Amino acid sequence: MILTERLAMRSWRDEDIAPFQAICSNPEVMATLGPPLDMAATEALIERVKAREAEHGHTFWALERREDARLIGWCGVIRGDMAPVADKAEIGWRLARDCWGAGFASEAARGAVAWSFANLPDDEIRAITWRGNVRSRAVMERLGMQYCPDLDFDHPKLAGGDPLRPHVTYSLSRLAWETA
Repeated sequence: MILTERLAMRSWRDEDIAPFQAICSNPEVMATLGPPLDMAATEALIERVKAREAEHGHTFWALERREDARLIGWCGVIRGDMAPVADKAEIGWRLARDCWGAGFASEAARGAVAWSFANLPDDEIRAITWRGNVRSRAVMERLGMQYCPDLDFDHPKLAGGDPLRPHVTYSLSRLAWETA
């Protein structure tokens, strides 16, 4: 478990499925991620991130607010599975709509980065997002991540005409994190 001042990142539990599905079915939350998810798709997604944790020891963990133990999203680091994050430490987050603007994404991401550089051998952490996702890009910049325009790509899991297909990549080196 990773604890920050207001948040906890932990392994997934069965009781997390319904509240996470509520997050993933919100059209505002999913506007930059893809179509809203139904219960079956949410269950499958959680099973995939649980399998990543079993295999690698880290994942996009369940993110809960410490003051009330409410599940408010996810945050963590996975082994990327596509260029330009293939086999790289890839950080990501997703928060409930009513939790935006409170600094939770930045706080959780800082905790995940600190954990990653303390526990993983990687000298770099990358993040990807849809080109127009200004909120996530702002979190990346607050972390000290640098935009890598040479790593822009079209998301291979999205159809050619999908407006969410153009993606950007940000990177944070261990040295930059340690000297910040």
